[in-house]
Amino acid sequence: MKITKIRLGKLSAPLRVPFKTAIRTVDKVEDLVIEIQTDTGHRGYGEAPPTGAITGDTWEAIVGALRGPIQKVLIDREIDELEDLMIDLRKCIVRNTSAKAAADMAIWDLYGQLYGLPVYKIFGGSRKTIVTDITISVNEPEEMAKDAKDAVARGYNCIKVKVGKDAGKDIERLLEIRKAIGKDISIRLDANQGWNPKEAVRILDKMEEMNLNIELVEQPVKAHDLEGMKYVKERSFIPILADESVFSPRDAIKIMEMGAADLINIKLMKCGGIYEALKIASAAEVFGVECMIGCMLEAKISVNAAVHLACGKQIITKVDLDGPSLCTKDPVIGGAMFQESHITVGDEPGLGIRGVEGIQYF
Repeated sequence: MKITKIRLGKLSAPLRVPFKTAIRTVDKVEDLVIEIQTDTGHRGYGEAPPTGAITGDTWEAIVGALRGPIQKVLIDREIDELEDLMIDLRKCIVRNTSAKAAADMAIWDLYGQLYGLPVYKIFGGSRKTIVTDITISVNEPEEMAKDAKDAVARGYNCIKVKVGKDAGKDIERLLEIRKAIGKDISIRLDANQGWNPKEAVRILDKMEEMNLNIELVEQPVKAHDLEGMKYVKERSFIPILADESVFSPRDAIKIMEMGAADLINIKLMKCGGIYEALKIASAAEVFGVECMIGCMLEAKISVNAAVHLACGKQIITKVDLDGPSLCTKDPVIGGAMFQESHITVGDEPGLGIRGVEGIQYF
């Protein structure tokens, strides 16, 4: 099975409500889709969202990387040269992790098709169904409480609350949410680097005193401030999850060696795809550190790839793959089944994506 052609297109899907964090506000998903074609007629699909504020990857950068060095290194290559393909994909251009992730998952898709196996079984086939949380965007406390209550009514038993935009209101937001959903629903926090270390400790201690029952807090301080994150971890009873601080297996290992976080968040767009994500998972297994599998604001193609990874590896114990559930429609044909909080992987060869409705090819 030889790669003969690469096509790029644009996928667009409106969100149910605007997605607001301490960093950005978005009202629709607009992602790049890569379709890798082969001489056997098989097609592999990948996806990359332009999240310049987080990964540094703009739309133009993703397109440029895929049309330039990535396409050059992939055309006329055999899919069963997987290791060499992945190494060359990473060497052909520095950074550009989102573009690499899109190409990476399309190659894994074809690799699974070549050998007639769903990708999650190649990774170990640990389970077929996972349960995700759902994100509550930063808004006024009353609106966030309403959104949380609506999510619980839809069947979610774990919500992720965006905080960090206004430290003075964060505790008020959590109080209103906890009142609205009761004490039995799990709450995770995502500060998106919004606090400084001392502020984070003060806020988290206050939440503990008020019995808000927080499961974990994601990236409470700036991504580069590993000492600051360690400071928070050592002084908070609430577990700390490293997210924006982790862009590579090397980053993950450094954090685990330092003891700077209790958990590691794996995101394909930050580490450059499944190949590197598997290394992070393996390192976490060695250190005995559990992982979360997360996503940016992505549609089903790339989230589906993350589902296969999560279903293959037991070290991934927490799931934050709500991207498709935040959209008003799903233009992607095939792949995992998203039934609100429950996601079930399919047994079709590869990643199971058969096409995308309404895609605008370049």
